[in-house]
Amino acid sequence: MKKISQVAIFAASVFSVAASLHAGKVSLAKENGSIAVKVDDKLFTKYVYKDDKRAKPVLYPIVGPFGLPMSRQFPLEEAAKGEAKDHPHHASLWYTHGEVNGVDFWAVGKGRGKIVHQDFLSMNGSSFTALNLWQNAEGKTICQDQRTLSFHAPNEKDRAIDISVTLKATVGDVTFGDTKEGSMGIRMAPQFRLRGEVAKGSAINSEGVVGKPIWGKRASWVSYWAPFDDKEIGISIFDHPSNPRHPTWWHARDYGLVAANPFGLRHFEGKPKGAGNMVLKKGEEATFRYRFLFHAGSPKDAEISIRYLEWSKAE
Repeated sequence: MKKISQVAIFAASVFSVAASLHAGKVSLAKENGSIAVKVDDKLFTKYVYKDDKRAKPVLYPIVGPFGLPMSRQFPLEEAAKGEAKDHPHHASLWYTHGEVNGVDFWAVGKGRGKIVHQDFLSMNGSSFTALNLWQNAEGKTICQDQRTLSFHAPNEKDRAIDISVTLKATVGDVTFGDTKEGSMGIRMAPQFRLRGEVAKGSAINSEGVVGKPIWGKRASWVSYWAPFDDKEIGISIFDHPSNPRHPTWWHARDYGLVAANPFGLRHFEGKPKGAGNMVLKKGEEATFRYRFLFHAGSPKDAEISIRYLEWSKAE
C-alpha cells in the first residue's frame, strides 16, 4: 500500500474539524419491524429487520446528498425508471455470504439460508447493536452474527453508515466458503451503473484502477460516482485495516452491484477451489468493519483518500 505523507495527515485533521462544524443531528426510532434513522428530522435510512419477504436484514431506503436515492428500489418496491429487475437478492444494502457450511445465504428462494433477527443488545441516539441467527432451510442455526451500525452526518450534504459485523461460531465449526457471492454489499441506484439504459457512472479504487477492471482487485476502498441532473454524487465503501485479509477483494460489477468480499479467491485470483475458505472453530469469532459514505462530488472533490485515512485511524 502507498505511504501517506504528513501533509495528508494534517489535511485529514483539518478536514475533520471543518466537517464537524456542520454535522447533522442523528436520531433513531423503532417502527414496525424497522428502525428509522433520521438526520435533523429527515429520513436517512431504515434498518428493516423483520420482513417475511426478506431473507436478511437490509437498509432501505437510503437517502443521500440533496435528498437523492442511493440504492435501487427493486426488489423492495416496484422498479424505478431505468432499474433492472435482475438479482432479487440484491436488496439495497446488506451483509451475507453465499457459502456458509455449504448453505447459500446470498441468493433467495427454496433451499436457501436466512439471517434471522433475534434481539437488539443496545441502542443509543445514533447507533445500535443487533444479534442475528444464520439458519439453513430447515431452520437449524449454523452460526450467529453481532452487528453494530452507527450513523453519521459529517456535514450538511454527506451521510455515512459504519457497520461492524462479528461472525460467531457458537454452534460448531463454521466455514465461510470460497465464492465471489458475498459479502458486505449494496445494489446502487441505476445512475451509478457503468453500463445500461440510464448508466452515467464512473468507478475507481484506492490503487488507481478505474472502471470495470476494479472487479476482483484488492483495495482499501472503492468509489462510484455519477451526475444526477446538475449535481454529482458518489458512494464510497471503506475496508478497515483491522479486517482479516485487508485489503479486501471487491465483487464490484459494472451493472450496479459492489460488495467487499474477503473470501472469493478462486474467482478473483484463479486460485484452487477452497483457497479463500475461512474456518472459525467453535467458540471463535471474526470481526469486519466497513464504512459506506454517501457524498457530494467525485472521489477527488470529496477527498476520499484523506477521509479514508481519517476513518481508518479512528477507534
